[in-house]
Amino acid sequence: MLMPKRVKYRKSQRGRMTGKAYRGSTIAFGDFGLKAMECHWITSRQIEACRVALSRKMKRDGKVWIRIFPDKPVSKKPLETRMGKGKGGPEFWVAVIKPGRVLFEVSGVSRELAHEALSTCSYKLPIKCKVVARPDYE
Repeated sequence: MLMPKRVKYRKSQRGRMTGKAYRGSTIAFGDFGLKAMECHWITSRQIEACRVALSRKMKRDGKVWIRIFPDKPVSKKPLETRMGKGKGGPEFWVAVIKPGRVLFEVSGVSRELAHEALSTCSYKLPIKCKVVARPDYE
């Protein structure tokens, strides 16, 4: 699963997810992309499930780009633990997603197959997404 090799700080605060994504909101590498319509945390397990679904649906034709990376640690305290005694240890890693962010891109396949693969991929995610094409795609 995806996770950073090193981070400056082991634990982070939760933060807010207000506003829209301006960076990473256009298709940069492929012909078709999956764009987020809501804000949410997407875990490294969900990203991996999407990657597997994409590669299986496209039968390993074409190319897939993952445009998000889980670089935020989420900490949890153990179950049935009393309050206090500090913050829990890092449990998993998430990518912070804002509306308009392109999550995945594909190229080298037909429009129908790309749409089918990306919509299958969107079922693995906890947010609403839409399939978009590059503006100059014929």
